[in-house]
Amino acid sequence: MTTHQPGLRRAALTRAAFVTAPLCMLAYGLIRLSDPGHGPGPAWTTGHIALLAGVLQFAVILPALHRLTGPGAPAPARLSAGAATLLGLAGSLAVAAQAVIDLVVGLRAADRPEMARLFDEVQSHPGVMPAVYTVGPMLFYVGLLWLLVHLAVQRRVSPWRPVMVLLGTAVSAVSLDLLPLGALFFTAALLPLSLPLSLPLTDRPGSA
Repeated sequence: MTTHQPGLRRAALTRAAFVTAPLCMLAYGLIRLSDPGHGPGPAWTTGHIALLAGVLQFAVILPALHRLTGPGAPAPARLSAGAATLLGLAGSLAVAAQAVIDLVVGLRAADRPEMARLFDEVQSHPGVMPAVYTVGPMLFYVGLLWLLVHLAVQRRVSPWRPVMVLLGTAVSAVSLDLLPLGALFFTAALLPLSLPLSLPLTDRPGSA
């Protein structure tokens, strides 16, 4: 029984991530709305800590979703799931890097103009803008959506899950002020996947 304890703990942490990751994103969106000046200050720092915590947990969720493909799946299906997972993880790394930069800038700056100056310094380095602020973060959404669509085609998850992720991504792209709504869509897509440890990490039989 002792031999299985580490595995059970990892499973418990993984299942918890399906709940806490989108809730951390929700917290970030709500804190951001409460801070019309958008930093620096406690709201900026707290919000970006929540963002970083959520992104790091998505780095746990993506491999967990990948494992749903199963070792017995055809080679093309395994390759598709692997590619989607790698894209999502690369995007997670980009968002995490952005959150860390935002945290450091917020802690160093005394006011918003100084934040703008520090951001200009960082973003002026070649490759930073596409890697951390534009292309890189989009890989997270593409990878997560691709993985859920792949699993839905395999009938491993319900088809409405990728639809929820697509809606969450779309509303977040329209305006950062809609991040809380986007996080709720993500929560709806991922929360039901947090099942008791006695059950496999997939939809309940007959779920819709």
